[in-house]
Amino acid sequence: MSSLGELESRVMDVVWAEPDLTVREVSERLEPDRKRAYTTVMTTLDRLHRKGLLERVKDGLAWRYRATMDAVAWEQSVADQLAIDILRAHGELGLAAFVDAAGTDDALLDRLAQLIEERRSAR
Repeated sequence: MSSLGELESRVMDVVWAEPDLTVREVSERLEPDRKRAYTTVMTTLDRLHRKGLLERVKDGLAWRYRATMDAVAWEQSVADQLAIDILRAHGELGLAAFVDAAGTDDALLDRLAQLIEERRSAR
């Protein structure tokens, strides 16, 4: 999964906060002080639907949109994919970078050690 653009992120925040919205309803809740063209919001919702982040159901002439996963699951999938990409591209150097980044925080290092142990005992 790829990360989201600025408008896509804001649209997802609206849909996560209140599911089953139409394009017009998303548009109204999206930065009330900064109007976006209806078609821009519609295109963004359609793009998010094609990416698999939104499902939609016909409601009369309109579509109602709902997120296919919650915000935490989305963040987890992005983080997982980022870690995979880094490790594939950089191997041991990428792994060392994770450890170095966690090394400034003892709680993170402890949690990393705990996660490693959990994975080893799950085998």
